[in-house]
Amino acid sequence: MHTTRRDLLKFASVAAAGALLTPALRAYAGELKHVPKAAKPLNLLILGGTGFTGPFQVAYALARGHKVTLFNRGKRPSPEWPGEVEQLLGDRNNDLKSLEGDRTWDACIDNPTSVPVWVRDAGKVLKGRVGQYLFISTISVYADNSTPGADETAALATYKGKDAMAETRETLIADIENLYGPLKALSEAEAEKWFPGQTTIIRPGYIVGPRDDSDRFTYWPLRIREGGEVLVPGDGSDPMQVIDARDLAEWTIRMAENRSFGIYNATGPAFERSTDATLYGIQAATGGNAKLVHVPIDFLEAQKVVVGGDLPIFAPGTGDTAGFHRVSVKRAVDKGLTYRPLATTITDLLDWWDKLPAERRAKPNSGISRERQDELLKLWRAQKA
Repeated sequence: MHTTRRDLLKFASVAAAGALLTPALRAYAGELKHVPKAAKPLNLLILGGTGFTGPFQVAYALARGHKVTLFNRGKRPSPEWPGEVEQLLGDRNNDLKSLEGDRTWDACIDNPTSVPVWVRDAGKVLKGRVGQYLFISTISVYADNSTPGADETAALATYKGKDAMAETRETLIADIENLYGPLKALSEAEAEKWFPGQTTIIRPGYIVGPRDDSDRFTYWPLRIREGGEVLVPGDGSDPMQVIDARDLAEWTIRMAENRSFGIYNATGPAFERSTDATLYGIQAATGGNAKLVHVPIDFLEAQKVVVGGDLPIFAPGTGDTAGFHRVSVKRAVDKGLTYRPLATTITDLLDWWDKLPAERRAKPNSGISRERQDELLKLWRAQKA
């Protein structure tokens, strides 16, 4: 039993609840002081902008000398950005009035959309008024995860419901396994319909790093830093792809600066990195005496462990998920997608985590408990004996 599309969205509502005024965001803004200005300042509209990657987009855009307008519900406090940021209040469900008029933007970045009606309604209001529409999608749009090295031309998931335009965020969450990929694919199509020749589709995999309130990837650095035995599904050779939210955010802004259109997978690194290589890389960054213990997937599934959920991020590198962590990123890399060292992501992630309130750290949002892990290892050894 493993997860793919479901796990990508499982904690979306949790991740979106992260506060903007975090030490991680302030530290990131400080890092950007030496970033050179763009050749041409842009007027950017960001739909959302207050979730996980949005604030990194804003900070990087400001560092590059751009003007930013945010459109969202205004439910979270906005920081005093070191640059010009305008806030437009509204709701993607029923209130786009603040976007109406004759104002124009060089580019619009659509972060939060997961249902096609949101793109349709935005398209009706913004058509002819933005020079580029960058839609943040997902690798879960693909119909099949079994082919290693699949690129952006692979077949997309098909919607099998009655009316895609009647789907809401609530109906999506109620049936994530079946709806997430197909509705994202239809949202992409809506973007291309309303902004033909002006659309950039970005399909990330697992987004990780500081401010990730899903705790999916964070489970592994925390567990490895704690030390002792660490249960690892499989034999360690299965691939694992992730992308730091800051790398994704910065590249998205550069794609707007360069007016790069088309469809791009955005995960990483640019080479295949195994589960063990990832986990040993985490151990090198954290230190400690952790010992990886490999346990067969079929045993874990027999124990009702959701591989990819209870043991997050992971997906078997064979069978139906052989290609899930082997998505081709050549097009994005050719367009300038770059990656921070894994050690930097881990160090910054743990620094962010350690500054969270104690009650938050006491209840991670992902991963099995140490007690459950030790129980599984005990059962595994008893079976082997």
